Amino acid sequence: MKIKLPHSVTNWISLIGATIALISFFMILFLFAITTFLNRGSSYLGLIIYIVLPAFLIVGLILIPLGMYLKVRKEKKLRREIETKWPEINLNDVRHRNAFMIFTIGTTIFLFVSAMGSYEAFHYTESVEFCGTTCHKVMYPEHTAYQHSPHARVACVDCHVGSGADWYVKSKLSGLYQVYAVTLGSYPKPIPTPITSLRPARETCEECHWPEKFYDRKLRLEKHYLADETNTEWDISLALKIGGSHSAQGLQEGIHWHINKDILIEYKAVDKQRQKIPWVKYTNLKTGKAVIFEDQNEPLKKEQLDSLETRVMDCIDCHNRPSHNYKPPAFFVNNALTAGTIPVELPMIKSLAMDLTGKDYSTTDSAMLAIKNGINSYYKDNYPDIYNSKGQLVKRAINGLQAEYKQNIFPEMKVKWNAYPNNIGHLEFIGCFRCHNDQHTSKEGKVISKNCNLCHIINAQGPPNNLELANVNTPLEFKHPDGDESWKEMNCVECHTGLNP
Repeated sequence: MKIKLPHSVTNWISLIGATIALISFFMILFLFAITTFLNRGSSYLGLIIYIVLPAFLIVGLILIPLGMYLKVRKEKKLRREIETKWPEINLNDVRHRNAFMIFTIGTTIFLFVSAMGSYEAFHYTESVEFCGTTCHKVMYPEHTAYQHSPHARVACVDCHVGSGADWYVKSKLSGLYQVYAVTLGSYPKPIPTPITSLRPARETCEECHWPEKFYDRKLRLEKHYLADETNTEWDISLALKIGGSHSAQGLQEGIHWHINKDILIEYKAVDKQRQKIPWVKYTNLKTGKAVIFEDQNEPLKKEQLDSLETRVMDCIDCHNRPSHNYKPPAFFVNNALTAGTIPVELPMIKSLAMDLTGKDYSTTDSAMLAIKNGINSYYKDNYPDIYNSKGQLVKRAINGLQAEYKQNIFPEMKVKWNAYPNNIGHLEFIGCFRCHNDQHTSKEGKVISKNCNLCHIINAQGPPNNLELANVNTPLEFKHPDGDESWKEMNCVECHTGLNP
């Protein structure tokens, strides 16, 4: 039985549109069935199902009425008729009736499928898979670091977007430029931070982290290994003063005092990465009293300060790499030695590993080859007995160091530890000492102190077999492993660049 339709549908534009729409529709159904019932797919398949093919489907559907309109218009011009009326729908005409039924049923199915597709597309574009692997080369470093972070089970959008429709729309509008940059290859390497359009941390981080409950102190044990022949272990045990010494004191002191609800800390930075802070303002919200501290080493004139942005200090000013932290070699080699993935029994392995991972390589593959050849050559030339009798240790060292390198350094995107300063602590980056340097003073003579015991106290330090232990609530004075006391007059980062033991 031949279905009769209005003659206006018999044009190439409408036929091409119908063909595109039908092919797209059935491909969507087919690929959706594969991902649903066979549990097969990838981030690129999701991109095709929920974004690419629906776009073709909509274009095809638009071409159908466009072709009909253009054909009717052309015929009227040939007959020299003046268009004065809207198109008529006459259900007594079998052609009109068939077209009406096809349009009604087709529209109903399309709207139903579109609703499902839009729902799936929304969740797909909010997924970790979409954020981390669709733009594989660009986001690969961020996605890799994220997978090994404490937030590995928190979706990207929970931190980067948060709840609410307004920030969802803002993020998608921002994403249009990112798609453009990736398509044309105009994105910078590495991706610059901090992200200026990032949502305030108190609207995202505090969805899970309740600052008023960060009261108690936290015990932290760190293992370090010296760059000597025996990879001498040097431990340090710290009690971090997250809050007061007793939970009942709340945030009256300690590290999280900075986000006490009764105070406001504001600052100005002269650089984009917010590492140089010449001006800090403290306001007691209960009394209204304010104190301004300025860096006496590099003072700025009033007009210079007025031109700088005033920022309210929040979580992200210190915890600026909570999920995308690229550890320096000094850290990830220590971790691997502690975990045993790099055998501590190999003489000079700490020094060798630091040397190999501290060099610049053009690609990850060239770095892997250099690590393999470097370790093999070193032990073959300097410790032939170990190389011949304990080859499995050498191989384990190679595999362990290569794995650590691939988690923290990404030559293709020029991403490594020194591209992204981490403001937690003060060892490899200036961090706390951006403000706590004994140089920020007020007109009243108050100083933002550099006293180590403001944030932590040392409970124990030294080699495991000869630890120096503190008495209860009596901190030890820090001792540098080599006995040098010049650390008292300088910042750690002046020596520790990520490539030191």
